[in-house]
Amino acid sequence: MKKRIYIGADHAGFELKKKLIDFLVKELKHEVADVVDVGPYLYDENDDYPDYVISCARKVARNADENSESVGIVIGGSGQGEAITANKVKGIRCCVYYGGDKKIIILSKQHNDANVLSLGARFISTRKAKNVVKLWLETKFLNEERHKRRIEKIKRFERR
Repeated sequence: MKKRIYIGADHAGFELKKKLIDFLVKELKHEVADVVDVGPYLYDENDDYPDYVISCARKVARNADENSESVGIVIGGSGQGEAITANKVKGIRCCVYYGGDKKIIILSKQHNDANVLSLGARFISTRKAKNVVKLWLETKFLNEERHKRRIEKIKRFERR
């Protein structure tokens, strides 16, 4: 199975989502078929982020079960509710970024093998969001024993 990037947002992240999809395809050269928009497809100021975040997270988790390297990007106003929601889905390790030191993005992948990135659209510019997405996608899990052990403990807890 090929690596896919699932991306979803609510009304607050709608415009940034469109720009990031364009960035992923045109600038980072991901195949169009491998960048999957899970919605919304039309702007609706009354939509609810769980509808799109859960869909995105489930797709990432399902592909993780199939040994895929698929990841997700979810976007909302702060990114916090989106991260909370994504982390309710078994198998998801979602980190949130809404500005500040980008080192947290690196550590989220190197130490935690985060498979979903949540962005706070009301707190970061499009340029910063693009930089963070690129950095997050390029950063690899360190695969060190201590990090694998900790992730395995999370997985054991989820199975209970």
